[in-house]
Amino acid sequence: MTIDLTQFHDAFFEESFEALDSMEAALLKLDIGAPDKELINTIFRVAHSIKGGSATFGFSDIASFTHSLETLLDELRSGTMQVTMPMSDLLLKSVDVMRAMLRAVQQKKPIDAQKVSDLQFDLELMIAQKDTVAAPAAAAPTTTAPAAPPPVVMSAPTPRRWEIAFRPFPELFARGNDPLRMMRELSELGELESIADVHALPAFAAMDPQSCYLSWNLQLTAEVEESAIRAVFEWAEGDCELTIKLTGAPQSVQPAAATAATADAAPPTHAVPAHAGSAVPAHAGSAVPAHAGSAASAHAASPAQAPAESAPAAASAALPAAATTGATSASASAAPPKLEAVPKAEAPIEKMADSGSIRVSVEKIDELMNTVGELVITQAMLSQLGSMLEGPTAEQLRGGLAQLERNMRELQESVMRVRMLPINAVFSRFPRMVRDLAQRLGKQIELKLTGEQTELDKTVLEKIGDPLVHLVHNSIDHGIESPEKRLAAGKSAAGTVHLDACHRGGNIAVEVSDDGGGLDKNRILAKAKDRGLVGPNDVLTDEQIYELIFLPGFSTAEKTTDVSGRGVGMDVVRRNIKELGGKIELRSDYGKGSKTIITLPLTLAIVDGQSVSVGGETYIVPLISIVESMQLKSANVSRLSGRGEVFSFRGYYLPIIRLHELFGIEPRTRVLDEGLVVVAEGEGHQRVGLFVDDLLGQQQVVIKSLEANYGHVNGVSGATILGDGSVALILDIPGLIRATSIRSAA
Repeated sequence: MTIDLTQFHDAFFEESFEALDSMEAALLKLDIGAPDKELINTIFRVAHSIKGGSATFGFSDIASFTHSLETLLDELRSGTMQVTMPMSDLLLKSVDVMRAMLRAVQQKKPIDAQKVSDLQFDLELMIAQKDTVAAPAAAAPTTTAPAAPPPVVMSAPTPRRWEIAFRPFPELFARGNDPLRMMRELSELGELESIADVHALPAFAAMDPQSCYLSWNLQLTAEVEESAIRAVFEWAEGDCELTIKLTGAPQSVQPAAATAATADAAPPTHAVPAHAGSAVPAHAGSAVPAHAGSAASAHAASPAQAPAESAPAAASAALPAAATTGATSASASAAPPKLEAVPKAEAPIEKMADSGSIRVSVEKIDELMNTVGELVITQAMLSQLGSMLEGPTAEQLRGGLAQLERNMRELQESVMRVRMLPINAVFSRFPRMVRDLAQRLGKQIELKLTGEQTELDKTVLEKIGDPLVHLVHNSIDHGIESPEKRLAAGKSAAGTVHLDACHRGGNIAVEVSDDGGGLDKNRILAKAKDRGLVGPNDVLTDEQIYELIFLPGFSTAEKTTDVSGRGVGMDVVRRNIKELGGKIELRSDYGKGSKTIITLPLTLAIVDGQSVSVGGETYIVPLISIVESMQLKSANVSRLSGRGEVFSFRGYYLPIIRLHELFGIEPRTRVLDEGLVVVAEGEGHQRVGLFVDDLLGQQQVVIKSLEANYGHVNGVSGATILGDGSVALILDIPGLIRATSIRSAA
């Protein structure tokens, strides 16, 4: 039965993108010249995993590119190459190209072959330049010292001998595994002897270059644990049969002089260097595919080799001598070991590890969230009905309903947490962006991240990324000065950009701050007056001046660059934050730096609100918008021509919005003294007083989209269902302010 691999594509792409993020983060932490080996291993594992997965699913372009990248990373792992700044830039570009290739394949679009080819050439050129530098040293003549008598040494503990049977499955190469690399790593552990089993090698016409036909019997003499050996074959787990046995001490070793003499008397063998495995000559009209050739020559790179006579005569006619040649002791040459069948049940069957998590689509979580919302409404209805009942069983019923309410609250919070993700998913993109941008602008920037584990609703998380990018761009381009200006101002040459996230009340606060030059109020005000945004005699507070930056098209940049200067950033930031039900605040200290504070709700599915009554209707005012509730006196109310009613509030005059007039409702009272005023804040610290009949209480409500079920209504952001089954509208304070301004102008 053929397995449809397309069903695994989504999981492969998702895991690959996550792995590339971790690879990029590790690359940014690499120290030039003296990198951390664990970081290099992490980067190598990512490249190897993507290469293997791409080869499995038939994405040959990705597998080919990652193979070149993997080769360079393997040189770094072995220590034959050092990390340089050009190499770091090249590796980061490789991450970008791999991400673009995966995205193109995922969306079934063509890959930019030219860009991939150019970068792949750069990778291979960097490896080749390393080889050309090392070649003269390797070719230097060496003088042979006269043979010295074997030194007398104290007896040492005899190292252990391990028998390893490595039986790859045919698809080993297609999964991105290379036996040659595994045997190199084994030879680093100790003395390795290898014998290739070629019985499964088919005729030349029947060969598949992507299939592995060889298997190996290996003898490793080293004082290591079995876990170290299994770690070498970790990537081939599931693609081979592996048996490891400890057979005890090795055979006695002859003195050095005797060994040398025996070696001189031994017949010549064909030695093939490890890197020449893919160029093995053909014999007797047969040929070995490139993959098989490179794997078969693996033993030739080992410190100790198996005898050439170990291969059967029939096999040696179809395989070059180098594939079965070795040079060991004379006793081994006289009595070549036979290939024995290795039992399959030697290795213990390991229990499958629990991953601790499962992948669930967002649609299923949204369905669960909607169902929980309906349960919350039903529970509220039952609680309201239960409060009307009387009798001996009524108290028991109300006790059960109270327990139900507690359980529903826990269920609701649990489902909300399922949608929560750490904001680090957004913060992780900035180290690379800041590094590249600082290089382009010739500035020294230090990025500081705190609060990365603060959790936020997935929908909010996806939409907060672009506003933060604009803010960080502004901090680097406009805020942080050049190193020369900073030194002249008594600052350090490197500027600091700080991103912080934390819980504040029932909301999330995200702050972007810098220690740059800050905002020049006089320059902003002069620019606004030149454009007619502010009257020549108007006097504005600092907050009002900073608010001008959020106007569409407003910019104080002296010249337009590819980074900023067109004035299309901050108004987009405010609009996106407003769509999320949040607000943005700007603070600055000229010469010392600026700070932008974004306040967001924890989730878009549930809102904390204050329910108010107007006539026979109930409205929900979001708590994030409420400043204060108060009862007015007629003496504090004035009427201004063209602006309607206003009242004095902490030194400012705020307009009064009568909700019954706006929505066409008959109120309980029209006298301000007999009702209440809720002071609410909209965009840019604009405050208004909402005149209502009464306050009903605070509650969490499940938001229902009004546009999806009815249509857009000015001043209303959504609706909810109350415990009595009635519908209450959720007020949009910025929309109410705009609607009132239009009415006043009319």
